[in-house]
Amino acid sequence: MSENPDYYFDENGLVVFTEAYHLKKGFCCGHGCRHCPFKYEAVPEPRRSMFLKNLNQPEEVPN
Repeated sequence: MSENPDYYFDENGLVVFTEAYHLKKGFCCGHGCRHCPFKYEAVPEPRRSMFLKNLNQPEEVPN
């Protein structure tokens, strides 16, 4: 199985689009994608603020 630069499957088997995919697309779709490089500019409030807040928090690393 070869790696695709546009997406991967997460631990739940869901398709997750990469930052590279979003950059090729060229705009924020407004769905709150995990790797949005556009700072969620098309996501309506209050969800946008929630996503931006989560961006600034470091991820928890399991022990």
